[in-house]
Amino acid sequence: MAGSEIAITWLGHAATKIETDGNVIVIDPFLEQNPATPEDQKQPSQLDLMLITHGHYDHMGDAVSLVTRHQPDVIANFEICAYLQGKGAQKCNGMNTGGTVDWNGVKVTMTQAVHSSGISEGDSIIYGGIAGGFVLRFPNGFCLYHSGDTDVFSSMQLIGSRFHPDVALLPIGGHYTMDPNAAADAVRLLGVKNVIPIHYGTWPPLAGRPDALREAAKDVSGLNVIALEPGQTVTQSQIG
Repeated sequence: MAGSEIAITWLGHAATKIETDGNVIVIDPFLEQNPATPEDQKQPSQLDLMLITHGHYDHMGDAVSLVTRHQPDVIANFEICAYLQGKGAQKCNGMNTGGTVDWNGVKVTMTQAVHSSGISEGDSIIYGGIAGGFVLRFPNGFCLYHSGDTDVFSSMQLIGSRFHPDVALLPIGGHYTMDPNAAADAVRLLGVKNVIPIHYGTWPPLAGRPDALREAAKDVSGLNVIALEPGQTVTQSQIG
């Protein structure tokens, strides 16, 4: 696995598929009801690891059905794992901010996020722990940061200095998360040169766009804003 290349597919909204060494990882599985997810990506035929940043429906809407269908390994906060175990998940690794799990050589660290995390259960919202993000460090040295839903926060500078991510997936839509201007501040704090914008365009309130991020961060030398279409893939070698 040490020499395998990573492929990243944006599935729309915050949902992200990562493929490496024959394994499929999905972050924030909101697919079936996601208006941005291509039809051929709504029901994955393979799922080895599922990561959930927080409890909102637009991030874990398909978690229970995917657990039933595939029984993947799951990494999420303690409360989300307790919830999913009650729904039949057999391999859920509940963790918390600052923790690291080694999954088949991929080191997964949960990071801070500035957001909420309620889980929708019928007409009720139940406690879903605290929201987070994930840093994934692959055996070949490649490092990916998926911030989850968040505003910019000063400790992003520490995430950058600790992990030196090769690419960051950052929300830019605004309203529920940071907008392009705040995401530009996040880029500066992280010191990252490659950014994949997420969590925009799904619904009208999510008005931020990649071009606005490029404009807001035009002072960042060498910045590569990788504006994927839903279902589009970028590989590690293309990122550089």
